[in-house]
Amino acid sequence: MFEAILLSIIAASTPLLLAASGELVAERAGVLNLGVEGMMILGAACGFAGAWATGSTAIGTLCGIAAGMALAAMFALMTIGLAVNQVAAGLALTILGTGLAGLIGLSFVGERITPAPHLAIEGLTSLPGIGRLLLGQTAFVYLSVGLIVAIAFVLARTRMGLILRAAGDDPASAHALGHRVGRIRTLAVLFGGGCAGLAGASLPLADTPFFAPGMTAGRGWIALALVVFASWRPGRLVAGAYLFGAVSILQLHAQAFGLGMPPQLMTALPYLATILVLVLISRVCRGGSVAPAALGTSFVPDR
Repeated sequence: MFEAILLSIIAASTPLLLAASGELVAERAGVLNLGVEGMMILGAACGFAGAWATGSTAIGTLCGIAAGMALAAMFALMTIGLAVNQVAAGLALTILGTGLAGLIGLSFVGERITPAPHLAIEGLTSLPGIGRLLLGQTAFVYLSVGLIVAIAFVLARTRMGLILRAAGDDPASAHALGHRVGRIRTLAVLFGGGCAGLAGASLPLADTPFFAPGMTAGRGWIALALVVFASWRPGRLVAGAYLFGAVSILQLHAQAFGLGMPPQLMTALPYLATILVLVLISRVCRGGSVAPAALGTSFVPDR
C-alpha cells in the first residue's frame, strides 16, 4: 500500500517538475510566461494524436514537445520581438492553447493508446522496497530528474548559465558586453515551451492512456507557483514538485478512507496549498525580492 502511494506521488509530480523546470529557465532569463497551462494542454493533445496515429510513444512525445515550442515561439515573437506585455501575452497563450487542444483532441476523445512502458531490469526491478521506485518508472520520470540536474549544473557552473542569468538580472549590462539578450531570451522561452509540451504529453502517454479536454487540470498554474516556491532555484524546485504531487495524491487517498470531509474541499486542497505557500513566501521575502531583477520586463536595445 505504501509503495503504491509513493509510485502515485512520483507519477503525479513528474509533469509538474517538467513544466516548472522549463519555466524556471525562462524566468531566469527575465521572461515571465503565463502560458504554461496552454502549452501543456496542447502538448497533451498533440502528443496523444501523434502516438495514436503512429503507435509510437516516442513520436507522440516529440509531437508534444513541438506543439509546446510552437506556442512558445508565438509568445517569443510577441514579447521579445514586438515588446508586447508579457502578462497579457501569456494569458492569451493559455486561452489559445486550450482552444487549439480542444479542436485537435475532439476527434480523439474516447480513443485509447498503449501507454509508455516502465523500465524493467530483470532481478532488480522486483527488489522489495526500492526496486519499482528506482528502477521501474517510465522514461518521463528519469527525464525529469536528469533535466533538473542538467539545469542546475548549467545555471551554476557554466558560462552559458552566467550569461542567461545576466539577461534576467541586468539585460542592459549583458547587451553592453556584447551578448544578444533577445536571442538568449528567445532560446530560453523555446526551451520552456518544449518542457511544458513534454509535461503535457506525459499525461496521456504515461499516466492515462487517453485524452480528455482539460486533463491538465491547472497543473500549468501550479508549475508557475512552484518556480516562486523554489525561489528560482532548481534544487528547491524538486522538493516543491514532489510536495505538491504528494498533496494531490494524498487528498485522493483521504477521500478513499472516508474521512468525512467534503470531496470538493479535498479536490481543492492542492490549489489551497499553492495559495498558502505563495502567501508565506510573500511574507518571508518582504522587503526584498529573490526573483530575477528584470523578470517580466521587456528589453529593447538602443542599437
